Amino acid sequence: MEITYLLLLVVVAQSFAMPLSSLEETDKWLLAEKYLRRFYNLRAGLQGTKTHRSSDAMHAKIREMQSFFNLQVTGSLDANTLELMSMARCGVPDVGEYNHFPRHLKWQNTNVTFRIVNYTPDLKKADVDRAIHNAFNIWADVTPLTFKKLHEGMADIMISFGTKEHGDFNPFDGPDGLLAHAYPPGRDIGGDTHFDEDEHWSKDSDAYNLFLVATHEFGHALGLSHSTDPGALMYPVYSYSQGYPLSEDDITGIQALYGPNPRHRKVKPKPDAPNKCDPMLNFDAVTELRGETIIFKDRFYWRLHPQFAEPEQTLIKSTWPSLPNKVDAAYEYPEKDMVFIFSGKYNAGNTVLTYRYLIHLMSTVRTVDAAVYIPDTGKTLLFSEEHYWSYDEKTNTMDSGFPRSIEMDFPGMAEEVDAAVYQYGYLHFFHEHTQFEYSYSARKVIQIVRTNSFLNC
Repeated sequence: MEITYLLLLVVVAQSFAMPLSSLEETDKWLLAEKYLRRFYNLRAGLQGTKTHRSSDAMHAKIREMQSFFNLQVTGSLDANTLELMSMARCGVPDVGEYNHFPRHLKWQNTNVTFRIVNYTPDLKKADVDRAIHNAFNIWADVTPLTFKKLHEGMADIMISFGTKEHGDFNPFDGPDGLLAHAYPPGRDIGGDTHFDEDEHWSKDSDAYNLFLVATHEFGHALGLSHSTDPGALMYPVYSYSQGYPLSEDDITGIQALYGPNPRHRKVKPKPDAPNKCDPMLNFDAVTELRGETIIFKDRFYWRLHPQFAEPEQTLIKSTWPSLPNKVDAAYEYPEKDMVFIFSGKYNAGNTVLTYRYLIHLMSTVRTVDAAVYIPDTGKTLLFSEEHYWSYDEKTNTMDSGFPRSIEMDFPGMAEEVDAAVYQYGYLHFFHEHTQFEYSYSARKVIQIVRTNSFLNC
């Protein structure tokens, strides 16, 4: 049975909270300096003083970091930059000679050995063994590499759990923050992979998934650096996801070092992050959210803030782990501080839906392609194929006389709608790579532009 994933998001404070906004100005700069020293080779400064904050070196490193993460490159320590600096991530630097990855280090033998030196008490020993085994298999699927487990002695990749300073002069920082780190291929410490025991490790979406973090770190242990693609496993910021973890970007990177799997194992990589300036870009869903605009596309969303020129791209599950990877429609009902998310197909026999009253009134609807709330009227318009419905949010009833034809009631529009949002008296309809700006009061299309112009392209 296929059922709709109709989810109500009660938008609480932490949904888009800037966790560092309450810090004093000096504390923000101290945090930024620590981050940039660790990951962007910023030389030690004057510990957050005004002199150091205004230095060319500090602003240059902020710009470098913003460029890596596809943020608006300003050189200023803005809220988006601070928020990203606060996210849990890999401890390997994004740039610099420390990681040596520009030299394309790799293992010379295709049979790589590993040994688990100690285990985390968070999981059963068998669960740790399984997570490590599966993580290595991910890389074996797409390369000629094989991995052999040793139970004693020195292995190419020595795996251990530790806290704070744990023997490599590269200390962890306690819960959250740095999750793990690994060293590139080579002798002695080369290839070794360390996990922060101050984290809580899991085999599911709770806390930090050991399999996902291990697969990322083993990418470093095999010679990969960090990817700038938010959809890649080798992206430095942690996010939980299910299914096959590698993207095309990950596979291209590892095969550049070792070549493809001669056994021709077939895999289905995750798609790379969508390019906001792709002229053929189309949207899955668009909604307002507390003064910002959220645009869903594949496993990602863009966040448009009125104070920032550049949109921020993030994996959906990085912010909302319970949401599906594919969103069909979304709308905000600000009077109740709620956002409705639609995904999948509806079966009329299903009575489990959290907000089934809305769907039951739409007895002929099987999917919702787009949804938009009109604050001027208190109505929500729901689009499905060539038709649409009008829903009264205050009375929780469907307006009579619906469904109606999109083509008849919105002249000049496409027959179907992929996404819709209402802003400043205008409806923005999106169909494939075309955006229709529609005056709701005049009942006519004002202009037609490319979809990606909404993302400042």
